Amino acid sequence: MGKRVLVVDDEKLIVKGVRFSLEQDGMEVDCAYDGEEALAFAKSNKYDIILLDVMLPKMDGFEVCQQIREFSNTPIVMLTAKGEDMDKILGLEYGADDYITKPFNILEVKARIKAIMRRTGKKSEENVSSRVLEVRDMKLDCDGRRVYIKNREVNLTAKEFEVLELLMKNPNKVYSRENLLKIVWGSDYPGDVRTVDVHIRRLREKIEEMPSEPIYVHTKWGVGYYFA
Repeated sequence: MGKRVLVVDDEKLIVKGVRFSLEQDGMEVDCAYDGEEALAFAKSNKYDIILLDVMLPKMDGFEVCQQIREFSNTPIVMLTAKGEDMDKILGLEYGADDYITKPFNILEVKARIKAIMRRTGKKSEENVSSRVLEVRDMKLDCDGRRVYIKNREVNLTAKEFEVLELLMKNPNKVYSRENLLKIVWGSDYPGDVRTVDVHIRRLREKIEEMPSEPIYVHTKWGVGYYFA
């Protein structure tokens, strides 16, 4: 069964080109042209990945991304015409998993989509063997890709979950930022290690009672991060 993709951009020529190219690869593609329409699509359908433009009418891509994260962990790739690093980091702050800067090559877009889907699929296969991990007040359901703190579900993005899962499965093993970037985001990911720092900080804000004094995800200064 083909993968289902939501493409969101107010430039109809871009949407048309991306849709045609993805459909050529056997994917099912829905299209939205403003933020409100995108949110409605995301609420009423299940997608394997969402391509989301930053500059949208009615509601910008960051706000759409943030609202989608309240009910879905579907991988989101932000499309931005701005090349500044802060815009890219901001996109990740709101729960995006990756970003592509315009103008882009459709082959690059397809390669990034396939890489994300490949990693997601691989994770699903690996999860079968591990089921549930429990440490203190935290429970990580590998099959359902859900995390609970004191029996209350915590909504993590796909990447936040993958970082936490990797660290929990390898307690006390210190991973460098470069290593985490390569394992979780893949060797073809064009971003830098600040992406890891942003995700670790966001993860701590969600799972730690006092993020500045973490009990789960620790920093080994000058080396990297580990789960205690």
